[in-house]
Amino acid sequence: MVLKKLSILNYKNISEATLELSSKINCFIGRNGMGKTNVLDAVYYLSFCRSANNPIDSQVIRHDQQFFVLEGEYADGSENSEQIYCGMKRGTKKHFKRNKKEYKRLSEHIGLIPLVVVSPSDTLLIEGTSEERRRLMDIVISQYDRSYIDVLARYNNAHQQRNTLLKMEDQEPDPLLMQLWEEQMAEAGEALYAKRMAFTDELVPVFQEYYQRISGGTERVGLRYVSHCQRGPLLEVIQRDRMKDRAVGYSLHGVHRDDLEFTLGDHPMRREGSQGQNKTYVIALKLAQFDFLKRTASKTTPLLLLDDIFDKLDASRVEQIVRLVSGDSFGQIFITDTNRDHLDQILSNSSLDYKIFHVENGEINV
Repeated sequence: MVLKKLSILNYKNISEATLELSSKINCFIGRNGMGKTNVLDAVYYLSFCRSANNPIDSQVIRHDQQFFVLEGEYADGSENSEQIYCGMKRGTKKHFKRNKKEYKRLSEHIGLIPLVVVSPSDTLLIEGTSEERRRLMDIVISQYDRSYIDVLARYNNAHQQRNTLLKMEDQEPDPLLMQLWEEQMAEAGEALYAKRMAFTDELVPVFQEYYQRISGGTERVGLRYVSHCQRGPLLEVIQRDRMKDRAVGYSLHGVHRDDLEFTLGDHPMRREGSQGQNKTYVIALKLAQFDFLKRTASKTTPLLLLDDIFDKLDASRVEQIVRLVSGDSFGQIFITDTNRDHLDQILSNSSLDYKIFHVENGEINV
């Protein structure tokens, strides 16, 4: 998929912009805080129906304005085109349209325009909680498996209902109702586990290959999926500690506790990795996701968003990343950086078409 034209109105600090984009490389240069990341976030919004870094839609509306509008004109590699529109006024729900037809459910849009974003916040995958790592799996799988979001919603609902029963203080919860929600948790949870397991099994060797290429083959990394489903039938695992769950007031077991273990050598990446190694790890992970989605999602090449990724990396790793993303296996790329030298290096090593945009105080100029 290629984003040919992007229109932005009152989105974060960008008052108005209409960008005719290169089908290959689009570079956004500017100092920190000028709005480069906001351009990429607008592209992300048109794929996922939400901002990458702010879940509250009203907060992406530019200060002192009452609405925002995003529009994207896409080409799918054939003669087909897609017009995607999103608009929202303060105090009302957002409207999301494909070719002027509004979606009944936003989940119907997810996966149409596959996308992978690499950003400084990705270090939370290593430093943050297991929730960050589950979200990574959810974002990727939902782009190629239409049923995933529905199964995840069923699990979350059953989990929430069970927690409500566990929190009851004035009386014992209805055992039949508790059994019902546990069965629904287990059924949906095992379906999620199977999808996550299949995804990680296929992702790991590709991820390790990317890491070796970027690092020069000097380090060994690993990634392992960990789930309560690996302890036996999930219904039994959930029910085994029901009394303990009742004491704490929430469900201690289930796929809402799933995690990915990141390792460097035989040790946790969180403890052993330097800043450069951590960044190399998450970049390799995201490039592996790109490779995975390219083969699975909508039979189209995903968009790749690289937001200020070169900081904290030594020259050899920057060179390897530049060589990778400049190759023919990647489609349309959006890059932000404060350092023009990095971008010049990318462009000098590539014969691909490109455009350079300068961003200052929310204004974007070629």
